Amino acid sequence: MSSPFSSRFAARGVLFPLMLLAAACAQAIGSPASPPPPSQTATTPQESPALPAVTVPTAGSLAPLVEAVKGAVVNVEVQAREPVAARGRLRLPPGWGSPFGMPDMPEGDARGPVQQGLGSGFLIDAQGLVLTNNHVVENAERVRVKLDDGRAFDAQVLGRDPLTDVAVLQLEGAPKNLPFVALGDSDAMRVGDFVLAIGNPFGLASSVSSGIVSARARDIHAGPYDEFLQTDAAINPGNSGGPLFNLKGEVIGMNTAIVREATGIGFAVPSNLIHSLLPRLEKEGSVRRGWLGLAAQDLTPDLARALNLDIDKGALIAGLNPGGPGAQAGLQDNDIITRVDGTPIVSAGSLTRAVGLMRPDSQVAVHVLREGNPLELKVTLGTRPAQPGEPAVPTREENSAAAKGRLGMRLADDPAGQGARVVQVEPGSPAERAELPAGTLLLQVGGQKVSTAREAAEALRSAKPGSVLLLRIQPPGSAVSLLRALPVPS
Repeated sequence: MSSPFSSRFAARGVLFPLMLLAAACAQAIGSPASPPPPSQTATTPQESPALPAVTVPTAGSLAPLVEAVKGAVVNVEVQAREPVAARGRLRLPPGWGSPFGMPDMPEGDARGPVQQGLGSGFLIDAQGLVLTNNHVVENAERVRVKLDDGRAFDAQVLGRDPLTDVAVLQLEGAPKNLPFVALGDSDAMRVGDFVLAIGNPFGLASSVSSGIVSARARDIHAGPYDEFLQTDAAINPGNSGGPLFNLKGEVIGMNTAIVREATGIGFAVPSNLIHSLLPRLEKEGSVRRGWLGLAAQDLTPDLARALNLDIDKGALIAGLNPGGPGAQAGLQDNDIITRVDGTPIVSAGSLTRAVGLMRPDSQVAVHVLREGNPLELKVTLGTRPAQPGEPAVPTREENSAAAKGRLGMRLADDPAGQGARVVQVEPGSPAERAELPAGTLLLQVGGQKVSTAREAAEALRSAKPGSVLLLRIQPPGSAVSLLRALPVPS
């Protein structure tokens, strides 16, 4: 985003100066051109009959591919507030400070002023499901998505994952026949394969650039799950959250970061990683990761010789959390982890990534070498806690943006499961005028009883603009239900 609340990448003391891409990005559509990888789930988009067939470029032109995909890439416009506590961590690149400034806030005010930001995203199903970067929508109070054909819709943040910089949005009130693109198989990409990016660098709408995959599985020290595709396709502030295509018109990466003051060095989140996160982000709003409760380091050839081992790849256990899942299962210091279930482990990083994609409370087979002898242990994974300096996993309450732009309120699930709880109301909004203060319990929206924030959000989104919606509520601190009339803006 081109705003002062960008970048965990730029703020974490990276080995070289990185910046998150910031500003509006481009558009792209196409139908699935090949079967998805095995990790794809039921959330995978289905083919839309409105989409043109993707034509593999011929005669040296990418024009057919561009025409086939550009309609599904969207602009993401955000109104957001930067938490005051976060200001000191920001290290914006020269020339990308806030045009609005960052005035001092009164003591006790937990949020900064409203800022405007722009990013990109892309539709992955005909019903309005959009992928973008977490840093584009983080701290957002209103999200509005513009399509390539000029239509615009408010959007709800269904889920976001700060550690991989992935977020999922749902368009509100959109038709069910939108153009979309398919997620391809990023593991099938080779160094040297051609790729295409479409975006709005520096506000130059629908700019197209092409290049190759420059490297795979690149760790840029932005987080524990770094495994980026590197490309020399020109991406700049403005491409953030936008798609990186293969020549079949499939998205094989989401453009996320660039090296500051460098040319032709950009990074994209691999599509297969997005595949694995999508079901949890869509349904749960966040990603809870598996945890072994240990510290590991790479097994080097020198360490292998010192330990009298005939292998030189794996994750060497350097320490165990007392009482953690690994210790309870019998793992020991100096064990060499070589495989977790069916995933080979070749380094400490590969161990972190493999376990992080697994669900807490699941039981996995951990294969180790102990004093040269192979051993298999069954470990029930714990839930990975946020590490010092890492953002906490966002809750469903933080991700819920039900009608927040149009109606001016945010919802969360009621802990007792009785309905949807109003957790924030904007001053002067329709929600405030309808006497729906924070703490109000929504029991019924229109003629529909609601038991979760998502049900309430869907009912609110479906309300006809200009209508008056009848709500049954329970005011804060009251056991009596009342009726309220909520005007829906045109």
